[in-house]
Amino acid sequence: MKLSVEKRSAEGMADNTALFLTTWGVGYIPGAPGTYGSLIAVGIYLAINYCLQGTTIAAGLIHAGVAVAITLFCLVGIWASSRAVALLGNHDPSEAVVDELMGQFITFLFIPFGIGWPFILAGFLLFRLFDIWKPYPIDDLQILPGGLGICADDIVAGVYAGICLAIGYAIYLVV
Repeated sequence: MKLSVEKRSAEGMADNTALFLTTWGVGYIPGAPGTYGSLIAVGIYLAINYCLQGTTIAAGLIHAGVAVAITLFCLVGIWASSRAVALLGNHDPSEAVVDELMGQFITFLFIPFGIGWPFILAGFLLFRLFDIWKPYPIDDLQILPGGLGICADDIVAGVYAGICLAIGYAIYLVV
């Protein structure tokens, strides 16, 4: 449910930063802003993967670094979403896509970093499925206040999608 709040104009660097981090520029595109946000996350994942190809860094260290970066990103995203509620005039604005980035990144934590495109596509589709379907308790998490309510449902959808992706990967390894 999208409850309205009094909309206000962005004032200063903190507001503008929060709006950018919340919308990623694609939140205003009509149609499917959540899907666009997920595609931004896939693009970032692929870019990081490309940059790390051929490095001698151990896979476990890469995965741990990515996990820490995602945790920090989630904390900053929740802050930005909380601040953006008043700027966008809604408790769960459709323009906010940072939550989709979070959920999509979390989905990919469940498989080895740098896996092939079929698993990246599967992770994208699984996350979108859980984000739209919202099985229990995902839908109920949206009532949490501020940025936590905006982001918590997508974080859990990412965990659900990641578990399914990991099961698919395990089956792939056995077969």
